[in-house]
Amino acid sequence: MKKPLKESQNKKDQTNPDQQNPTRNKAEKTHPTLWIQGHRSLSLAGKTVVLGVTGSIGAVRVVELARELIRNGAEVHAVMTEAAKHILHPDALHYATGNPVITELGGRVEHVEFCGFRGRADLLLIAPATANTIGKIACGIDDTTVTSFATTALGSDVPVMIVPAMHESMYRHPAVTENIAKLKSWGISIVGPRFEEGVAKIASNEEIVLEVERALGNRSLENRKVIITGGSTAESIDPIRILTNRASGKTGRELALEAYRRGADVTLVHRDRLGFAGIREVFAESAAEMTDAVLSELENGYEVLISSAAIADYTAEPSPEKIKSGGELVLKLKPTRKLIKECRERYPELVIIGFKAETGIGREELLERAATTLEGTKLDMIAANDVGKGGMGTEENELYLLGRGKSEPRHVSGNKRKLAASILEEVPKLLNSRRIL
Repeated sequence: MKKPLKESQNKKDQTNPDQQNPTRNKAEKTHPTLWIQGHRSLSLAGKTVVLGVTGSIGAVRVVELARELIRNGAEVHAVMTEAAKHILHPDALHYATGNPVITELGGRVEHVEFCGFRGRADLLLIAPATANTIGKIACGIDDTTVTSFATTALGSDVPVMIVPAMHESMYRHPAVTENIAKLKSWGISIVGPRFEEGVAKIASNEEIVLEVERALGNRSLENRKVIITGGSTAESIDPIRILTNRASGKTGRELALEAYRRGADVTLVHRDRLGFAGIREVFAESAAEMTDAVLSELENGYEVLISSAAIADYTAEPSPEKIKSGGELVLKLKPTRKLIKECRERYPELVIIGFKAETGIGREELLERAATTLEGTKLDMIAANDVGKGGMGTEENELYLLGRGKSEPRHVSGNKRKLAASILEEVPKLLNSRRIL
């Protein structure tokens, strides 16, 4: 027999509210913005970033910048100058960071709390930074909230990163140029700017976050030179048409970004455009161009090659003129050069990681073929997957990582950033096994 509604309700009212819905109760104690913390990655987990905002119109961009830092795990606290408040209301940054915004210094001694010798901040990120603020920091002038934070951080060896944003004519002023050079000599990182429409614009949020990740990351590949191939190659049939494949280049892109986060000196060889100032890019369209480009680069003393590109196995002799349409066309194909083979022959001490793509086979057959390729090409590690099940052109993939010796293959799956991190985790071990460390 059901209990009367009133009696049931009374018992419910007496129940501890924390026991009714503990998840909801916990969320109610947290600013809603922080619900997104770590959703993209945990690259900045446990790190506290102080975001200094000055009076550039680029300040309208920092709401999303703050949230991107949080999505990658960071705790963000904003400090604004009076001029910045004319561009962006402090409530917007309170919402963006989930923390009260510092607009003036008070009894908490906020600049010391965060950037003093025992401060909470791992990084002071000033974005955007005006010519005025850059000049004051360079000359030791301390008359705004942001310059007080900068003075304290520099005196306490807290890392400082500055993202300039102003009209290009201001940026080109000799004093501004000298001030930026002085800040660089002090170890301050300068990100950007981008020059467009006569304006030295604030760097993209993606580039700023990448530089923050590099500054605060594990630096496991610091001072290592890594060259990566990515994407598809294209073999010309005539001046218009090409033979290519379905590779999107996403894996190569994520490998380059992850190697850079870990402190490496990175070169990416591909036929696309990544567009980050810290990553060197070499354009190569055909298999021959990619092979020649990599061999040329290796003369500059690289320690690691990650060959993730889907390099064409066959090429054709291209017609010098456009082939007329309408009739049957027979192409005579010939094998392309093997990049990994040539690199191994010339650089026997180079750590080389390759990829093995198969379709429509079982796990054991995939691993057997990958092991044969690993030994036959003298790779240090190979990443194998069945692209018939997905992975080519998709956001996620599934790989088996095989190294030399009899160790069990490492199975990894997830988005391509996660897979790139898994591969790069192995690189220090491979370097150590070759006694390069």
